[in-house]
Amino acid sequence: MLAIFNIVFPVFALIFLGWICRKRNVLSAGAASELNRFVIYLGLPALLFDSMSRLTPADFANVRFIGVFAAGIAIVFLLTAWIRVRQKAAAADVIIDSLGTSYANVGFIGIPLCYLAFGRDGLPPSVIAMVLTACLLFAVAIVLLESCLHAGASLGKTVSKVGRSLARNPIMIAPVAGIAVALSGLPVPAGVQQLFKILGGAASPCALVSLGLFLAQPVQRGEGASVPLLVAFKLLLQPAVTALLAYWVFPLPRVWADSAVLLAAMPIGTGPFMLAELYRREVAGMSRAILVSTTLSLPTIALVLAWIGRH
Repeated sequence: MLAIFNIVFPVFALIFLGWICRKRNVLSAGAASELNRFVIYLGLPALLFDSMSRLTPADFANVRFIGVFAAGIAIVFLLTAWIRVRQKAAAADVIIDSLGTSYANVGFIGIPLCYLAFGRDGLPPSVIAMVLTACLLFAVAIVLLESCLHAGASLGKTVSKVGRSLARNPIMIAPVAGIAVALSGLPVPAGVQQLFKILGGAASPCALVSLGLFLAQPVQRGEGASVPLLVAFKLLLQPAVTALLAYWVFPLPRVWADSAVLLAAMPIGTGPFMLAELYRREVAGMSRAILVSTTLSLPTIALVLAWIGRH
């Protein structure tokens, strides 16, 4: 438990720093949005480009792991969407909440935890899971949100507007450019690599400080009603579904199966919060869901690790 806390502690600390800076007016009310924009337009694209440009075909050799982890994400995403639609939530809120229940904090918490639990054998599944979450799932959510945003137009105009929006979106451009560089085999100059590494390294800290700034703002009545659903689905349902798939439906090698379950048990990452703020949805509710899921993940991750040790 202490080892898990030591890995999760920086997350709490950065959120708290944002919260205290807002409470003491060190940073203004607009700082959260500006920090989030920095992450969306500079930090996260740099991180995605850097991650994708370093991949090799061997990183994606385990197709079954990709299928299992992606299926776990898809099942939870679709089930959440079905429930939120039945609750008559707005289409954009349905998408962002569904993203929240399936978007694991792989990069900030999952990778170091996998390394702690399985050593270097835990790194390949962690990298693949991060790409599936931060690139593929994030891209799907953006496509769906842009489609909702332009839903009033005719089909042709909708496709055209969504296409133009996606073509200008740095979060969509960066991983595609990174894949192109990886497939080309061309070396990236050392100075350019360092630039992307510095920018990418700032993405998660800035997103977490921005999250803390939003948490310091008063909550309006009705906001956060979906927090229990988001937290329960993320911490309990996704690892349970992934375990069913990884151990019994499509059995994976032991380390890959254990890694899939552990990574699925991570708390909600900052991606849903960034999109909620960017598209002006229920930011307060999502920020609280991230905080609560991160807090409750200390005992739930410990239980998952104990279960993996006995399996």
